Amino acid sequence: MRYSPAALALALAFAVSSSATFSQQTERDIDPQSIALVDAGKEAQNSGDLMMAADFYESALALDPANAAAFVALAKVAQEQKLPGKAIRLYREALELNPNDKMALAGQGEAMVQRGAVEKARENLVQLENICRSGCTEISQLNAAIAKGPPLKVQSAEAVTPEVVAGETKETP
Repeated sequence: MRYSPAALALALAFAVSSSATFSQQTERDIDPQSIALVDAGKEAQNSGDLMMAADFYESALALDPANAAAFVALAKVAQEQKLPGKAIRLYREALELNPNDKMALAGQGEAMVQRGAVEKARENLVQLENICRSGCTEISQLNAAIAKGPPLKVQSAEAVTPEVVAGETKETP
């Protein structure tokens, strides 16, 4: 009886520590077919076929939804397609699987800059600097994206209505 509180505390500590180790999946735990599909997607992406690359990455995720590399690769495709909101969501999925994924943090920061959320991108930069103390290319990439700033917004022709004044036309924004 007098050992039961200590035994209970010890059992609880063991359960918590063992579940934490199982929750972080490593590269070797990922389905090999999923890894092969990510590699095929990278080849398609390097050749410029973004649709085929996205199909490969989505197939890899269907086989193994815990493949963080597939989320990162699919997010890069979304960025190339000028879809920063989708890219941010995909990077978030990768970061839920591995919160210290440097590529996902940097990519998400770049997508945030594309979206105009420069302050949130700076938060990612701080996280990157805490994870990687020296020599990380991801830090310099994100620094460059933040320094460049968000892209300029371009108005479409439909957004500008001409104003007619005594035979002349003036464009008003």
